[in-house]
Amino acid sequence: MTMHSEPSPVANTQQLVAYILAGKPATSIATPPFHAQFRSPEPTHWKYPRRTGYLYLSNQRRSAAMISIIFVHRHPNVLPSINQPNSEGPFENFSRATALKGSTMTENPVTPTQSPAVVSAASALIGDPARFGRVGEDGTVFVITPEGDKPVGSYPGKSNEEALAYFVRKFEAIASEVALLSARIKSGAMVPGDATTAVVKLREQVRELNGVGDLAALAVAVEQLSPLIEDHRGAYEAKKAAEEIVKAERLAQVLIEKEKIVAEAESLADSTSWKVTGDRLKALLDEWKSAPRLDKKTDTDLWKRFSSSRNKFDKRRRTHFASLEEVTAVVSEAKKKLVAEAESLATSTDWVATARRFKVLMDAWKAAGRGKMSDDTKLWARFKASQDTFFAAKNADLEKREVTMSANLEKRNALITEIEKLLPITDLAEQKKALRELQNQWSKIGMTARDKRAALDARLEVVEAAYKEAEATIWRKSDPAAKARAADVVRQLSEAIANYEKAAAKATAAGNTKKAQEAADSAVARKVWLAEAEKNLAEFS
Repeated sequence: MTMHSEPSPVANTQQLVAYILAGKPATSIATPPFHAQFRSPEPTHWKYPRRTGYLYLSNQRRSAAMISIIFVHRHPNVLPSINQPNSEGPFENFSRATALKGSTMTENPVTPTQSPAVVSAASALIGDPARFGRVGEDGTVFVITPEGDKPVGSYPGKSNEEALAYFVRKFEAIASEVALLSARIKSGAMVPGDATTAVVKLREQVRELNGVGDLAALAVAVEQLSPLIEDHRGAYEAKKAAEEIVKAERLAQVLIEKEKIVAEAESLADSTSWKVTGDRLKALLDEWKSAPRLDKKTDTDLWKRFSSSRNKFDKRRRTHFASLEEVTAVVSEAKKKLVAEAESLATSTDWVATARRFKVLMDAWKAAGRGKMSDDTKLWARFKASQDTFFAAKNADLEKREVTMSANLEKRNALITEIEKLLPITDLAEQKKALRELQNQWSKIGMTARDKRAALDARLEVVEAAYKEAEATIWRKSDPAAKARAADVVRQLSEAIANYEKAAAKATAAGNTKKAQEAADSAVARKVWLAEAEKNLAEFS
């Protein structure tokens, strides 16, 4: 058979199916249309691990053979009695040694830029194609069966090898469908009734197949699908039951979500936040629409509750905005009065009082509420214009006063220096007289910037506090009552000292040393107090 370095995409697909059916372990195939790699941890027979292989497809996704590759790869043990190492299945009579004869496949993947030698699908599946097919001298292709050679057709304009390969591919296409059907049955993904119908159809296709291959083995493989359906009916039922459980759980979750939506809508039915609540109800409606449907009765009941809450809120909102017409008329009238007063104050030069009045008018405007938008806009423009006119004039006047305040600041800086020179106090009477004159000058200076005057006032207060303290000290020293109290303290301490000294002498004469010492110590202590009292008394003289 002719070896091609770049076989067609269909031939590549059928070739890979053939390797799978032949049980080739750890095979890698690289071709221009796609690259498929399958690896097996065990070299004794073919494995179909779920995640140890990968497949890159191009435009062959709709090919039945390609679908069979995907199913076989994802579902282990998909073929009946094909991929078990010790099975007696219908394809076990295909010699693996013969099937792989002449193959150049390796354990490592081949990059698409290389050109490996490719064994034909027929050779991989049945060894020598001449074993089950031949081409007559007139170009007719025959399939070899136990009942004898059977003509299957011809391929005009093609070589014998190409004609034979064409009919081999027809055989491989049916074999791929058998593999696919087996995989779907074993995975539990197919309804047993549908699988039975598919087996009947495949049986008819195999019987009428004009292809080259082991037709008898293929027929046996098809017949094995019926018992396989019964063997895996339980798997289908289990999968269906599991799906029902998942569906029930999903519907239960949907029910919880919809009840949550309804509960929130009911809680918002009496809200007066018209804008926020309206937007939230719209969002809840979108969530309801995106949520899956429940059974008709439950869905209807929940929808009635949800719709009732929305209708209740919408009705209250419409009623509210209808009543606003009356309210807006009152608001507009109140704001017109505020605007009239603001316009009358726009030319005032009583800056402080008028500024405070404008603040009161602004608070009243805010408290009046919202009126009709068009009226509110016009009235606010008039109010704002009056306010801006007043404050612009006030700021202009303040700028003029900035010059005066700067001059006043210089005067105060010079004056505070003169005031601070009156410290320390040496002649209270004369210095106090000078302080009064400077204080009079200080009070006659005009307005000064408040933030800068504070520091100057603090310096003045320090000087004034020093003079107040000096006056208090003089008064305290010249107070007759205080002097009498100080003299009385001196007298009392002197008498106490004399008494303790007499007691000490008397105790000593009597031989009472302890008592004499105590009296002497008391006398000594009071002498210290007496010295301090005499010092205080001396200040009054």
